[in-house]
Amino acid sequence: MEKCAYLGPCGSYSHLAATKMRPQDELSAYGNFRSVMNAVETGECDCAVIPIENTLNGGVLQNIDLLHAAEGLVAVEEMTLPLDHRLATLKGADRRGISRIYSHEQPLAQCSGYLAKNFPNAQLIATSSTSASLDMVASFTDAAIVGAHVKREGVTLSEENIADGKNNFTHFLLIKRGTVEKTVHSSKIYFSVTCIHASGALLDILEPMRAGGLNMTKIQSRPIKDRTGEYRFFIEVEGDYADGRVRKVLDKVKNSAKSFKLLGAY
Repeated sequence: MEKCAYLGPCGSYSHLAATKMRPQDELSAYGNFRSVMNAVETGECDCAVIPIENTLNGGVLQNIDLLHAAEGLVAVEEMTLPLDHRLATLKGADRRGISRIYSHEQPLAQCSGYLAKNFPNAQLIATSSTSASLDMVASFTDAAIVGAHVKREGVTLSEENIADGKNNFTHFLLIKRGTVEKTVHSSKIYFSVTCIHASGALLDILEPMRAGGLNMTKIQSRPIKDRTGEYRFFIEVEGDYADGRVRKVLDKVKNSAKSFKLLGAY
């Protein structure tokens, strides 16, 4: 049995994803994503489940940066989890009296339209996770945003999903120590690149993928710290890493780039 890290406590969306991706593992909760990743880097845990992108909010930027900065960690599996956000209050509470709403920053953003319409004067307070926010509901004036799967005695969940978009999914990655071996079969490949600061430099990186027939499923840019005006691009493509032709295309991308880092194949 392996040990799998996730953003806790028990009941968070990351916990739900971990139970689905690693049902046979011992699950270990951590208070923030940096600690989750560090647990795998140091060998305290064998793997970790982290959210990397949401259909409403886009990339989970902290985790994108953490994965890139990590040494010797790669993504080896993916899963898409449907999210169902509910408003949690103490049983018997009058919603008209709600003055504080707690949740992780992602659900707060994903429900921002609903909150502005129904609780325009409420204070929105970010917590480390959705399940941690439930611990903050201590009076009839408190509320939290949690998953529909969360159950706690004395707490009532809204009947409806309160997310602004009901087609709401989060993409999770399973992270492990190691490298991507040439024999690893995959459906997708994830990597980061930087390019020189010149006209057409990004096109030079993308052109080999077009010519090689690799379909790009995702591209995101992140500013490079301490290098004003320069960006790192995170790219996901469809492809089998065990296929030598696919690796040749990636080699051409690497040769056209200022820097290249393979982040995973899954």
